[in-house]
Order: sequence, then structure tokens, then C-alpha cells
Amino acid sequence: MPTAGGLYFWTHYFASEKWKNPLSFLVGYSNTIGLIGGICSIDYGFASMLLSVISLARDGNWSATRPVIYGTYAATVFTHGFIAIFFARIMPRIQSACIFLNIALVVATVIALPIGKANNSPPVNPGSYVFGEIQNLTTWPTGWAFIMAWLSPIWTIGAFDSCVHMSEEATHAARAVPLGIISSSGLCGILGFVSLAVIASSMDRNIEGILNSKFGQPMTQIYYDALGKNGAMGFMVVVMIVQFFMGLSIVLAASRQSWAFSRDGALPFSSFFRKVSQRKFMRYQPVRMVCGIVVASVFIGLLCLIDEAAASALFSLTVAGNDLAWLTPILARLLWGGDRFIPGEFYTGKYLSKPIGWVAVIYMMFVIVLTMIPTEGPNPTRELHYNILSIPGAFTN
Repeated sequence: MPTAGGLYFWTHYFASEKWKNPLSFLVGYSNTIGLIGGICSIDYGFASMLLSVISLARDGNWSATRPVIYGTYAATVFTHGFIAIFFARIMPRIQSACIFLNIALVVATVIALPIGKANNSPPVNPGSYVFGEIQNLTTWPTGWAFIMAWLSPIWTIGAFDSCVHMSEEATHAARAVPLGIISSSGLCGILGFVSLAVIASSMDRNIEGILNSKFGQPMTQIYYDALGKNGAMGFMVVVMIVQFFMGLSIVLAASRQSWAFSRDGALPFSSFFRKVSQRKFMRYQPVRMVCGIVVASVFIGLLCLIDEAAASALFSLTVAGNDLAWLTPILARLLWGGDRFIPGEFYTGKYLSKPIGWVAVIYMMFVIVLTMIPTEGPNPTRELHYNILSIPGAFTN
């Protein structure tokens, strides 16, 4: 049954009588926290990109301080909240335009970067470098560093459940939602692979120099090296636009999921947040919950004022929260579903459904553990992973 509450509703439906209430509570809160983490990480990334373009315009002679980054981040979140409240009715058109813009950006990057590299700083890196060379800049063993490199693509598809939370506002949701999840994740994988292959073939081999770019953003440096200042600014503006609207989409998804959770009385102050607006231009919108999500995101975003390790928790919080929320209903269906499971319009079949489910459960368990491990190496004193602290803290609050 398509519902904005999706994951915690399905958990309650499939789980045993003993476990359905506590597991639904766990899933609802982890999903809420994960989606808020998604807002934080996406908008923090947007703020970093915007400020890197300003640095690029000043030829790298200016760099943003942490308070400036946070201020830009907070302004972005508030802007998303404003748009989500007053322009929610035209969001399908905005998102459709953003999809085409994203594809156009990938195509333009795939064409422009190799040409720019060949003209400005040849030669283009060979396939042996792109697909066969590993540079370990951490203190982890190389094999484990390779596994840790999965974190970026894992984060990229970390909010694949966004379609679920918009299901009550979708047409023919029983089919549209699963197709939306598969098509978005599948297209992301294909275009992402092509983009990364081209970026690796076109970037400078001094990876530490790229990571420590004077512009404060590695991708800005890669565009700059291949295309020069004007080309880099043009591409980064488009990247920023795509990132901005991606953040807006997550604000909408997070507000709908949290609104459904408060509708069922599970969130603090549910009687306040569950109400929808009857005012003109925002009729039937969960305005109070959008505002609550915005305030929570601004508050959690304070982590970026501490240090880089704390800021990285904004990214892993998304993955850990959402994967726990997805893992639980799948596991409940496998363990207790039995006769309660009724195949819908989109079904992988009697023989494939359960094996796919077990693979998904094992994979997400591994990913959750992976997000809790410091990326730089086994030095917990210097590289404390704040994700381990932020999730329990959110539950206890």
C-alpha cells in the first residue's frame, strides 16, 4: 500500500505482534533522521560549491571560513523551506526540468573535460590509470581503503526512498514509486560510472593537490585544470543548480515522511506538526512540518562548525539512517511476512523475491557499519566519527 509513511508502516504490517511497535518506532525515527541528514549533506555540499565559485572568481585569493560555510548552508536550507511551502504544486515540473538538466550536465562534462585536458594540459590519462591504479591516501590497508571508496557512490543513492514519501501525491503510485526508485538509481549508476571514468581520465594525477585545492572544492579544481577559469565557472554554476534542486527534493520527501509519522502520533508535538495548511497558495501543505524539518536541519548542521570529521558525519548520517529504515521492513517481511505478503503490481517473483531481499539486508548491514568507520584511518582520537554520537543522540532527544 503506497503511503508517505512507507517504511515504518510496512514494518508494522509485517513484523510480529511483539516487535511491530518498537521496530516501527525505530524505522520511523531512523528514516526521519536519515532524511534530515540528507538535507544537511546536500545543502552543505551546495554551500561548499557556491563558495568555491566565489573563490574561483577571486583567483583563489579568498577562502571561506567555517562560520561563512555554515551561514551559507543555513540560508540555503531556509530558501528550500520557503520554496517547499509556496511552490510545492509546481514541483513535478521543477524536478522534470532538473532531471534533463542533470543529464545535459553529464553529457557536456563527458565531452568538454577530455577536450579541455587534451588542449590545455595533455595528455589524457590512459585506461590503465583510470581503471587499474589505486592511490591510498589513508592509513588503512589498500584493500580496505578500496572498500571505503564505496562511501561516495553509496551516499549518492542514499535517499532512494524519496519516491516512497511522495506516493500519496503521485498518480498510480503502486507502479510509479518502484519504477521511480529503479530508474533513478539505475540512471545514477550508469551516468555516474561514465562521469567518473571521464573525470579520472581528465584530472591531474596529483590527487592530494586536487583534494587540497585553494578553491575549497575538488570538482572546481578539476574543471579549472581542464577548462580554465571561465569554463570552470560555467560548469560549476550548472552543478550548483542541480545540487540546489536535489536539496529541495529531499526537503519535500523529509517533510512528507515526518508529517506521516506525526499523523500517527509518533513524533514529539505530533498534534502540532500533523496539521496541514488551509491558506491560499499553500493549501493542503504540511507547512508546520516543513518548518520543523528546516529548523532541525539548521540545528544539526552546526556540526560543520567543529571540524572536517564532524562535517563528514552529515553525509554518513544520511546513509546509516536510511539504510536502517529500509533494512528493517525487508527483514520483517522475510522473517514474519508469510501469508501477510501480497504481491503488488511490481513483483520480482516467487523465486527471486526472497534471495534479493536477503542480499539487500546483508548489504545494508555492511553499509551501516562502513559509515561508522573513520575514513582517514584507525586513529579515533584525531578522527572521531561523529555519526556514532549523532544517531543515538537524536533518538534520546
